[in-house]
Amino acid sequence: MQARERHLVLVGLMGTGKSSVGKRCAELLDRPFVDTDELVVVAAGVPFDDLWAAEGETGFRTRERVAVADAAASPAPLVIACGGGAVLDPGNRRALRARGFVVWLDAPPEVLASRLADDDSRPLLAGGDRVTTLSRLGTTRAAAYEAAAHATVDTAGRSIEEVAAAVVEEFVACNG
Repeated sequence: MQARERHLVLVGLMGTGKSSVGKRCAELLDRPFVDTDELVVVAAGVPFDDLWAAEGETGFRTRERVAVADAAASPAPLVIACGGGAVLDPGNRRALRARGFVVWLDAPPEVLASRLADDDSRPLLAGGDRVTTLSRLGTTRAAAYEAAAHATVDTAGRSIEEVAAAVVEEFVACNG
């Protein structure tokens, strides 16, 4: 499958820039951008906080599976930003790799915590030390990110523009 036919998929922990970088990559590649978290919220018809409070992580992940499958099945090539935990599901990893080129956006937990310092919308970060939580999430999810990814791009110390350029370069280089 050639680059023009494949989705560009961004995975990684919260704060790595999946949505911001994804939107810029979509502009550079002249294709639509979708965020699987937004797809879940739209399909549920309720705000994210209400959905998480009512269904918890398990309910959210069930809905996320549908959103990932729908995005991956799109006949039009997309730039897809996945929620941080989407790749924990083996079916999601298979679907994303089968139809897309997956890039793992990575950064140290200290950098992510700094980026998320004013963001109170992340339930997995509620009530604890953010660096510790992000470090734990990074450790527990690293194998899933590695299994999903065709390439890794470090986002630490880089602007959205720099990261997007690096992602598109990887995408084009590996997909002709």
